[in-house]
Amino acid sequence: MIVLFTIRTALLATLLLVVPGTWIAWLLARRDWRGKSIVETLVALPLVMPPVATGLILLKTFGRHGPLAFLDVVFTWRGVVAAMSVMAFPLYVRSARIAFEQVSRRYEEIARTLGARESRVFFTITVPLAMRGLIGGAVLAFARALGEFGATVLVAGNIPGRTATLSTSIYNYVQLGQDDAAMRLLGISVVIAFVAVWTSELLLPRRHA
Repeated sequence: MIVLFTIRTALLATLLLVVPGTWIAWLLARRDWRGKSIVETLVALPLVMPPVATGLILLKTFGRHGPLAFLDVVFTWRGVVAAMSVMAFPLYVRSARIAFEQVSRRYEEIARTLGARESRVFFTITVPLAMRGLIGGAVLAFARALGEFGATVLVAGNIPGRTATLSTSIYNYVQLGQDDAAMRLLGISVVIAFVAVWTSELLLPRRHA
């Protein structure tokens, strides 16, 4: 139950971040504008901030008196998805940006000279050529979502049967002295994470010197 719940929420979190993450990654890779460095910094913040700090921001945002309180996220499965999405978002954007930067602008320019609109260039040239990197980034984001703990425990808690994930359950079992149960979940987590990261490594583009 815990494993399936964690996988389902991680998949949903990954699906939710793909569209906005792809758009932001493309803007960072292909456009220059005033304030770009600020956006880059904001996107990367969850990578360097303590996860509990990010969780506190989410709690204040979605909490009873927060601006998005009407979404009813706190201490629900939606809170798990929100925390996973926010924490995995920077990894996807980073990977997608590299994938877009690896796409030769020459192909895009040729399509434009033939009369293709920007949207058509994006969907028929840029995205297909960057697809391996985009998929690799999504798999890496999924792996990060699977292991999310700090932000999740603040926003969604660790309610058995409702919001308990692999990471929060491992922590809970250790606290209760149930080491055997914790080790079983640890083994499952390692296997899933290994497969996900290994797959992403195969798909992500490499920078060439």
